[in-house]
Amino acid sequence: MKSLLKMTWMESKLFLREPASAFFTLIFPLIYLFMYGAISGNEPTPMYGGRGTIDAAIPSLTAVIISMAGLMSTTITMATYREKGILRRLGTTPIGPLIVLAAQVIVVFSMTCLGMLLLIAAGILVYHVRFEGNAFSMLTGFILSSLSFFGLGFILAGTMPTVRSAWVVAMVLLYPMLFLSGAFFSVELLPAAVQKVSAFMPLTYVVNLLSGLWTGEPWGDHLLDVGVLAGMLVLGIIISVKTFRWE
Repeated sequence: MKSLLKMTWMESKLFLREPASAFFTLIFPLIYLFMYGAISGNEPTPMYGGRGTIDAAIPSLTAVIISMAGLMSTTITMATYREKGILRRLGTTPIGPLIVLAAQVIVVFSMTCLGMLLLIAAGILVYHVRFEGNAFSMLTGFILSSLSFFGLGFILAGTMPTVRSAWVVAMVLLYPMLFLSGAFFSVELLPAAVQKVSAFMPLTYVVNLLSGLWTGEPWGDHLLDVGVLAGMLVLGIIISVKTFRWE
């Protein structure tokens, strides 16, 4: 436990010292939130079932935070540690792979939570957003979604040979998901052929689950979303354990 606490504290300081990770997790979603607010405000609209644009944007932008944390922060950090020999040096200490992975998950998850809380706080204070769901259900969905994407990030970190290749693959996966999953705008606005592609985007299921829970929909309406994300989490754990390399 002492080793985990020390490792977590070190990872926290390193995360906050890295401008890109902190920006995309904490600031970037807020910029989009205020852009939406400047363009359309938060007046009720039929497009979102009588809810405002900002009401609908908060769970979607939370999905953006999760995807960026999982595919950028986690992937690049672990790949960098391996390429620079940091993991090899840690391998000569009593710290095992489990502590390294756990510390990274704790830090990135905490920052992802902070990013979501900043979104909600801005929405409430500036746009008077409405939350119609259950806080515990929303938190549970957030945890499941976050861990499933962290697993994907660890898979990339463990299988890509260099930091550069990890970055390229992460970007190739991330950007199509952001624009085709409903994270930035409703999938219904896309052409019918493109809407079919969104079913193959993991982030689609995060957006669907969080948006539904935010508006009070029951878990039974999102069994497919839960199943896909739970499957990603299990596969992520199994493959991460198999592919984790000190060097």
